Amino acid sequence: MPKMKTHRGAAKRFKKTGSGKLKRSHAYTSHIMVHKSKKQKRNLRKGAVVSNGDQKRIASLLTYVK
Repeated sequence: MPKMKTHRGAAKRFKKTGSGKLKRSHAYTSHIMVHKSKKQKRNLRKGAVVSNGDQKRIASLLTYVK
């Protein structure tokens, strides 16, 4: 059986943390920033962890990502 390929779109969007969790970035950061408060924009810059419900599904796309 051939090797599985890493899903390249997912590889660009998710990174693995040291403990093995998946890190993601927030949505709503690309445009129309004038209407958002400073606090909201500041918090959107920070990373977030993928929820438990999505963890297994996304991890299967990132077979060889370390």
